[in-house]
Amino acid sequence: MAGPVILNVPNTLSFLRIFSAPLFIWLLLNDWMNAALWLFLVAGVTDAVDGFIAKRFGLQTELGAYLDPLADKLLLLSGFITLSVIDVMPLWMTLLVVTRDLVIVGGALVYQLATGALRMEPLIISKLNTVAQITLLVAVLAEQAFGAFEWLFTPLLIFAALTTAASGLAYTIEWTRRATSSDPGGAP
Repeated sequence: MAGPVILNVPNTLSFLRIFSAPLFIWLLLNDWMNAALWLFLVAGVTDAVDGFIAKRFGLQTELGAYLDPLADKLLLLSGFITLSVIDVMPLWMTLLVVTRDLVIVGGALVYQLATGALRMEPLIISKLNTVAQITLLVAVLAEQAFGAFEWLFTPLLIFAALTTAASGLAYTIEWTRRATSSDPGGAP
């Protein structure tokens, strides 16, 4: 990976997304759903922009490889947890999302400790799940802010729940397969 370690545009955008999480939580807790929706959408745009800039201009860094998914997870978890606290998101969905992330992070840590060689490559189901979770949060925030998209909530909730469970299961299977194979250098 090329580029400066910390001071580059993609890493700066990832840091801004990380630091926007407390503001996002505060907006949700204070029922400023319109502002929370816009902040979430802007964070999504910066996620796309930082990835494009990093790849296009060779500014990918090892730090950025960790910051970008950390920022994404922090905003998603902040949204699910806070929306559950204010009784907008079903608690079971939030528990499913948090459990899946704990399984993935726990599996990665165990794998790293056991093999010393961790290489993260998101599975296709995981990418689909991220899109499903983001879409669900945007629809919920839009419904709360504008009274729109309420009819989409149940189908999006079911789809996000199914992809969350499938993704967690896929990672569990992949971690187990990699840990028991003769190739300790790979990981999902």
